[in-house]
Order: sequence, then C-alpha cells, then structure tokens
Amino acid sequence: MINRRKALGLGAGSAALAAMGGITPAALAATGDVQPPSEDELARSLPGDFRGATAQAGAVQLYYVAGGQGEPLFLLHGWPQTWWAFRKVMPSLAERYRVIAVDLRGIGGSDKPASGYDKKTMALDIYELASTLGYEKINIAGHDIGAQVAFSFAVNHPEATNKVSLLSVTHPDESYYSTPLLPAPGSGGINLWWHAFNQVSTLPAQLITGRASYLTNWIFDDFLVNTAAMTALDRAVFASAYNYPAAVNASNGWFQAWNQDIADMNTYGKVTAPMLGLATVGFYQAMLAVLPGEGTDVQIEEVNDAGHYFLSEQPEVVVEAFFKFFG
Repeated sequence: MINRRKALGLGAGSAALAAMGGITPAALAATGDVQPPSEDELARSLPGDFRGATAQAGAVQLYYVAGGQGEPLFLLHGWPQTWWAFRKVMPSLAERYRVIAVDLRGIGGSDKPASGYDKKTMALDIYELASTLGYEKINIAGHDIGAQVAFSFAVNHPEATNKVSLLSVTHPDESYYSTPLLPAPGSGGINLWWHAFNQVSTLPAQLITGRASYLTNWIFDDFLVNTAAMTALDRAVFASAYNYPAAVNASNGWFQAWNQDIADMNTYGKVTAPMLGLATVGFYQAMLAVLPGEGTDVQIEEVNDAGHYFLSEQPEVVVEAFFKFFG
C-alpha cells in the first residue's frame, strides 16, 4: 500500500528526475527547453506500478497510463497539458481504484487526426477505450477540456457511467457566445485571449512550434497561485507535447469544435449519474450557476488557495474529494 501523504509530498516530478540522469529543476531552468523523459519513463516514475500503453479506441489509438486496483477511474486532462496533469494524485488514487489517465485525441502519445475534436466524438473515444480495456461501466473525471469530454461521456453514455467529476469548467453552452474578449474595468472578468487564439487556423502552429514553453509557462504562471507547484520538469513535459505543428493544430481543434459542442449541448438532457464539480474561486461561481441544472444529482465544492491548475497546487484536496465521492 502506498503512503498517500508520502506520495503527495514527494512531488511525482521529482521521482522522474532520475529518468533524466539526475538533472535538477534548477539545471532545467538554466538550459531552457529540454527533452523530458518519454511518457513510458514518466509513467514508471510514479509510485503505484504505473505503466503506459497504447490501445485502439474506435477510429483512433489513445495513449494511457494505468496503475492500481479496483473500480476503473478514467482521468482526462485539459489544455495545455497531457495525462501528466494528474501526476500528483495518481499514486494515492491507485490505492483504491484502477487509475487510467489518458492522453486525449490530439496530444501526447495519442493519434492526431485532422478532425473529430467535438466533445461527443472525443467522449466516444473514451467509451471505445474503456470497451477495449474490458470495462462496461467506469468512473470518469476531467479537468478543463477533459471536463467537457467527461460531461459528454456521462450524458451520451449513461449506461457506461458510474459517477463523473468535472474540474474547473463545464461543457460549452450558449453563454460562450456572450463572453466578452475585453471585460469592462471593475467587472471581475478576465481576458480569455487564448479562446480566440485557438480558433485561428495555421497561425498558432507557426507561432508556437519550437516555442511552446513561452505559451505554456505564461498560462501556468497566470493561473497558479503557487507557481512553484509546477516544476521545471513538469513544464518541460507539457511544453514538449505542444511544441510541434500536429499537436498545436490538434489542440486548436478542441476549441474550434465549440460551435458543434454548443449545438450538441442544446440537444442533451440531464446527466443522470452522480456528478461532482470542483473549482476554485471565480470558476466555482460559474460552475455553481450552471451545473445544478445539467444533472439530477450534483455536488459542487470549492477548492481554496489555488488557481485553475489546482491538481498541481492542492492534490490532497482532490484525492480526499474523490475518495468521498467515488467511494
């Protein structure tokens, strides 16, 4: 059995440094962009006997990292991250569940097709992956874009959904069309420039290729309360995943599919599986405003002293919330 507090305190990225030949975070920062360990090496660095693999999921192949025993708990990351977003909670969750953290269609070790980035199709990917792995019914949790996919999974595949948790965001809806790009002074709104940027074709890949760390570090630094919660290794892992055209174009597709996602949302009923929302200040208020109307059994909890990427800042809070909710 893994000692949960020891695993969380370790900082999974520190364990993975061994796979980098002992390179320290300070040295990584000094050298700028570096090639981090492979996804398989990162998987093996986590306590809990995690291993990476690729499996057919309908029309695509998806990369996933699995470890632990028990009911299946699928974890879906957001932008601009990979399965490594869950590195700090996976060892503890593996004490109770069969944890399966997936690289979404379009990033990391998963296929990057030209289309299929609407959340209904991406949810079908996860449904097909679960079927390939032998699961008829799963628990599922997602952060950011992954939360949108998790919601779509629950509403489109109720027979395959035990419980679902959304971290930070909800599924795209009509309100996206009225979100201001330039919030009025004193309104408390934020400039969601990356929403618009990711809608543009061609240009993002031209600007980001070979320079992804500028983008990812800006996003992380702006949305973390404690920027040290994401190490130089973590940042290198995420930047390297978004550092080439196919990955940039594919991840743009997650945003460019929002029109279809909103149209799909207008046809959905309510999620009938128990649903847990976790969010920090600001995101919590937005979630509180919409999520209760989108499910029949909804709980919402606020995460304090953290920003949007609270999986890095408050992993113990997430673990305890998941243990309480998923059982």
